Amino acid sequence: MHVKTWKDTLYSGKCPKCRKGNIFKTSIFDLSGFWKMNSHCSNCEVSFEPEPGFYFGAMFVSYAISVALFATIGTALYVLGNPADWVYLTAIVVGAILFTPFSFRYSRILFLYFFGGIRYDPTA
Repeated sequence: MHVKTWKDTLYSGKCPKCRKGNIFKTSIFDLSGFWKMNSHCSNCEVSFEPEPGFYFGAMFVSYAISVALFATIGTALYVLGNPADWVYLTAIVVGAILFTPFSFRYSRILFLYFFGGIRYDPTA
């Protein structure tokens, strides 16, 4: 039997304790509910909100992801020909809108994995 590593479960949004239950209720591509989280793991019943206001810190992770995205888009446009300012602005706004589901979900997943105090339990 293949045991999933923490990296496998992090990318797929699985529970950090049992690595089986989903953190989010829907797919990242479901634009009507990509932000909806399960309150507890469906497999091991661990709470996905360790304390009230826990995900406030995930905003800082989301900010870092957004800055990396903006810098990447800006650098790519500069290397590809340094277009007019409106092209930079449009590309960055469109990129930010398209990457919102990714940024939202993975900032919360990363924050839960690294600061949630939930450790992997293979017996769960």
